[in-house]
Amino acid sequence: MARVFNSFALLALVFSMAMPIESSPLQDFCVADTSDHVFVNGFACKNPSLVEANDFYFSGLHMRGNTSNPVGSRVTPVFVEQLPGLNTLGIAMARVDYDPWGLNPPHFHPRATEVLTVVKGTLEVGFVTSNPENRFITTILHEGDVFVFPERLVHFQRNIGNTNAFGISTLSSQNPGIVTIANAVFGSKPDISTDILAKAFQTSTGMISNLQTKF
Repeated sequence: MARVFNSFALLALVFSMAMPIESSPLQDFCVADTSDHVFVNGFACKNPSLVEANDFYFSGLHMRGNTSNPVGSRVTPVFVEQLPGLNTLGIAMARVDYDPWGLNPPHFHPRATEVLTVVKGTLEVGFVTSNPENRFITTILHEGDVFVFPERLVHFQRNIGNTNAFGISTLSSQNPGIVTIANAVFGSKPDISTDILAKAFQTSTGMISNLQTKF
């Protein structure tokens, strides 16, 4: 009997570990009260009697983002900060605009899987699997194509056409987060020591210092 009980206990533990990070809501909605300064895993709920249609509404994805930056791309997020009604629902989205040959640089989302749909243009996309394989999986997407970037894996998109492109991303978290590799490594505050990065990237401290000035 004890052996059977232990087996069930182990099975229950496995299932609990396999549950999504963001649990199902316990009420119809929990509109984010962004003015509340209580620190919780997410945002505190707005009083339901004060909730209105605007809490579930966002306008702006019809407009092209400003891509006048060194990488030639712009992400317009629709996360819980922009759309409070997403709070606790475990989903978000974004519009990504690309100049000709614009790049959404290598990055990852610490809390979400991303599904990208190409609306206009042709994109080169890819992600890298974890150690030790570090396998690079890549393909070319055309209008109407869909590609998934698994949670926490480094990925990118690049417009390989001579005209503007854009896509719509959906993400499996109200607050997926983003860690852009170059910004995190070379633009941390305060800086990571140049000797640490020089050894990690097997280059000179001068090269690292030069990269840090760019970020």
